[in-house]
Amino acid sequence: MKKKLFLALFCFLAVLGANAQELTNFMGGAQIVSPEIGETEVTFRFMAPKADTVKITGGFTPTVKMETRFGPMDVPAPVNMTKDETGLWSISFPLPEPELYTYSFIVDGVSVNDPKNIFMQRDGTRYLSVLLIPGKQTENYFEANEHGNLSKVWYDSPTIGTKRRMFVYTPYGYETSGEDYPVLYLLHGGGGDEDAWSTMGRARQILDNLIEKGLAKPMICVMPNGNAGQQAARTQLLEEKTYDRNDPAYANLYVKSIVQDIIPYIEGHYRVIAKPEARAVSGLSMGGGHTLAVTSLFPGTFDYICPLSMGVRGDAETVDKQLQGVKEAGYKLYWVGCGESDFVWEMAQNLDAALKRNDMEHTFYVTDGGHTWANWRKYLNTFGQLLFK
Repeated sequence: MKKKLFLALFCFLAVLGANAQELTNFMGGAQIVSPEIGETEVTFRFMAPKADTVKITGGFTPTVKMETRFGPMDVPAPVNMTKDETGLWSISFPLPEPELYTYSFIVDGVSVNDPKNIFMQRDGTRYLSVLLIPGKQTENYFEANEHGNLSKVWYDSPTIGTKRRMFVYTPYGYETSGEDYPVLYLLHGGGGDEDAWSTMGRARQILDNLIEKGLAKPMICVMPNGNAGQQAARTQLLEEKTYDRNDPAYANLYVKSIVQDIIPYIEGHYRVIAKPEARAVSGLSMGGGHTLAVTSLFPGTFDYICPLSMGVRGDAETVDKQLQGVKEAGYKLYWVGCGESDFVWEMAQNLDAALKRNDMEHTFYVTDGGHTWANWRKYLNTFGQLLFK
């Protein structure tokens, strides 16, 4: 009997020891905090005892001017981190202005994310660590008390000829209210997909906060995939098609699908107000171009039109003809947002001038900065308060 008890105790201690070792391996020894946000500075840490160099680059590091396909632009420059005797690399920066920043480490020339930071974003094919500094500018980027729902919805798109995915936000209380809601169709930019506005744009958090504070009307927000060849984001590993943009058969294929496929699906499956005065469309960059195109091709469909970081070019006669169609159909709000250092600034100015030339009431909302999510989040936070009022 004693022998059996001893054997059982031995086995118990062995299992406990193994689990303790497993736990120690999982914990990784001493706890490393990164990023650590203090009252006056933020500190980043990365354990790499055998690395020769570790740098950090992000939206809060100094910038250098580099030549890009869009022309000269200010881009974040890498900053060297300091290594201590344990192999822990660290660096502190003065606390940046309240904003959502992305960053990564460069370890011996290889870009890696912060392993101690679970807050990440996907930007197309890149994953980046996130630093969110609290403050007045970012108060609506944090979670509200009352959360809306974000659904991944598959729908048939006869126009494009396949099933496609979109994200649909429904506000807090939608499931139980019994009310009908207006709809914002929110379009992403080049390189993005149906996830972009939710992940990088914090669209759900912004709308949750605005609605909870009584600053915005409760609304549904539809975020489609603007790449006609994709069924969904590339993370789904689905087959893609290539469409020749110069082929007239494929001209504005996705733009047409917004009105011919997406709107009918939303109005057939959700409790919405199926009228122009309850529809808004907005998009950034490429999505801003889609916003201009869909309102020109289907004037009178949307009463709220908000192109962001986009404008017009080409002969005035063609531009005026398109805008006159929008004017004759009528609208309630025409809101254009752009940063003064954006590479499309001249095009945005051209749109402002064309709207003035055609006596179309509008708002030209000008900010600092360029073609960045810092601006696009700010724009949604601003024009979102003007919709459906």
